[in-house]
Amino acid sequence: MASLVFLGVILYSLYLAIRSRKGGGESQSVHDFFVASRQFGAWLVFFLAAGEVYSIGTMVGFPGGIYAKGPTYGVWFLGYILLAYPLGYFLGPKIWEAGARFNAITLPDLFKGHYKSRALELIVAGSAILFLLPWGQLQFTGLVAALKGLGWNFTPLHLVLISAALAFTYIAISGVRATSYIAILKDIVMLVAIIVVGLAVAMHAGVADVFEAASKQVSNHMNPTELRFSMSTIFFQAMGFYMMPFAIQNFFTAKSANTIRRTQIVMPLYMLMYPFLVLASYYAISQNLQLASPNEAFFAAAIRLLPGWLLGLVAAGAALSGLLVLAGICLAIGPIVTRNLIPSMPEQKQKFASKIVIAIYLMMSIVMTLFTPNLMLTLINTAYYGVTQFFPGMLVILFKRKVRPAAVAMGILVGQVSAIAMYVVQPDFGGFNLGLISLAANVAVMFAMHVALPRPVVRVGMA
Repeated sequence: MASLVFLGVILYSLYLAIRSRKGGGESQSVHDFFVASRQFGAWLVFFLAAGEVYSIGTMVGFPGGIYAKGPTYGVWFLGYILLAYPLGYFLGPKIWEAGARFNAITLPDLFKGHYKSRALELIVAGSAILFLLPWGQLQFTGLVAALKGLGWNFTPLHLVLISAALAFTYIAISGVRATSYIAILKDIVMLVAIIVVGLAVAMHAGVADVFEAASKQVSNHMNPTELRFSMSTIFFQAMGFYMMPFAIQNFFTAKSANTIRRTQIVMPLYMLMYPFLVLASYYAISQNLQLASPNEAFFAAAIRLLPGWLLGLVAAGAALSGLLVLAGICLAIGPIVTRNLIPSMPEQKQKFASKIVIAIYLMMSIVMTLFTPNLMLTLINTAYYGVTQFFPGMLVILFKRKVRPAAVAMGILVGQVSAIAMYVVQPDFGGFNLGLISLAANVAVMFAMHVALPRPVVRVGMA
């Protein structure tokens, strides 16, 4: 029964994707395929943005992190999202305006339009793809956990191939229009699934009993090092929240800057689902469930407490969460390659070439998932180490300042290389997020080069 419900929801998502075409087919332009010709209203932008914020990392990674590290490990996860929304309210409309000014489809398009530097465009494009690989791996890791929850006797390879095929199908049908329609279904199913599992824990085990039992096995108090990590991570990742290439691209789909403001006002309402996720993870801790991976904590609670048909709904919600974000990542990477890495490609060929790039990216993410498994919250941190380094350069664009492109490029490279080096070496900074330290180095280098080098030649204007 669980598999029937799951397959029913997935088939309905494919039906919605087909309905989104509206006769576009092969005649659909590049701008429409990737950013919906900047026509989406507040509702579609809201669901599209929420769909890619509350990914499978929410349903699988957040409970898994609490199960593995204790409840204090999830504090930064909640904090950085909440802090990001006020930033999005003020910066999101400016990102949309910059996109309209430069007729941008991708994040590197903004850097190309403002700084007029091919070298900087290549650095942003290449590093954006590099640091999106862990984000794709994050979705596949969660999808494997979700599909295993159905009891399917497939190998991880088969599970990720099924997931990749579905994500590619969504994209191929009508690009971002398909993902926006699916986002509505995904949000409804995901919220219902999370609430149902949380309520099942409350009814069968009791909220007070679960918290009391779990508190005997994990600490509910932060030591100074954990506190510094949480606070610095909240600050650092809030700045990187809207530097994700797919998040930037979502802003470009809106029909006006005010559309962005309206969506940001109500986005925090989604945070109401996190108490139910905490209940599920605490239940897994309190029952001493021996899991193959911490990422299975949420589904372990669902499997023990829910009937088959509801379990199918939970798995469908998790799968759609991962598939939607995976599709969004692909829709960001495809045009980065065909527009920014290969700028000479004619526009009429970019859509087809992007689909080839997307297929290659999916295969690379599959290989990483199978051979370098990791805790999902660790993958989130790794991706942010790189993309948040775009933040200083992006502020220069949004506020129309003049800074030497070489200074911005060197700052990004220093920030990203130092973040990777420190991630490998793991030096002791008393708990401070390594990415924040790298970002400080980024800003220092950019400022020093801006002061030391000759007057910038950047001209702000139309693309």
